[in-house]
Amino acid sequence: MNKVLVILILIATPVFSQIITPKKSLYIDSDNAIIRDKTSLPSLLTEHTPEKKSGMLAVLYSLVLPGMGELYAGSYQSGKYFTIAEGAIWGAYIGINTYSSWKRNSYKSYASSFGGVNSDNKNTDYYANIGDFVNIDDFNREKALGAEFNRMYDNTSQNYWNWKTEAHRREYKILWVSGEQAYNNLRFAVGALIVNRVVSAFNAVRLVRAYNKGMETENIGWNLSIGVSPVANADTDMSLNFQTSF
Repeated sequence: MNKVLVILILIATPVFSQIITPKKSLYIDSDNAIIRDKTSLPSLLTEHTPEKKSGMLAVLYSLVLPGMGELYAGSYQSGKYFTIAEGAIWGAYIGINTYSSWKRNSYKSYASSFGGVNSDNKNTDYYANIGDFVNIDDFNREKALGAEFNRMYDNTSQNYWNWKTEAHRREYKILWVSGEQAYNNLRFAVGALIVNRVVSAFNAVRLVRAYNKGMETENIGWNLSIGVSPVANADTDMSLNFQTSF
């Protein structure tokens, strides 16, 4: 009987202690500087503090698509101009490439019609050479005199050309120069794409640094706590505490 009584006392003691002497729960601000005591059951505490941005990620995003680094840094106001510029440059690249292809096809077609050129398997050097000489014999003779035997065309039937007149050769030369200049303009578009990415990356890193510096000075954060407080001979009391710091 005494043992049973002792067991009942041990079981009942924690229950009465919660009613008579409720637990103390801690409410901690996001800066961990203030601790408050409140009578309640153990509470659920959730705390969130914004993380710092990564400069390397900002650079990577800008290299993939200019403007995305700024968006990651939380400031797309300036980044949108890099994105717009990217679209405009790509539009220019496609236009220049289409135009240069048309110009190249034009001088190749002219060479076939007025120079007897077979366009199969011909490189850019070939089309440059045929604009400087009336026919293949003149070309080979010139290279032999200069001891440039490695530049002579051995297969004269495959590499044959012979302009009908000198005027046709000069007209072809004009078409060839125009076509190659149009093709070379693609380098400016490619350079603009690279510059746009580099400038966007530098701008994104600058914005990330400003964002991280602002976090250090302002100490932005929030916390959420939920507690249930039982009161003797009364209904259970539930409290919700949400706090921000700026």
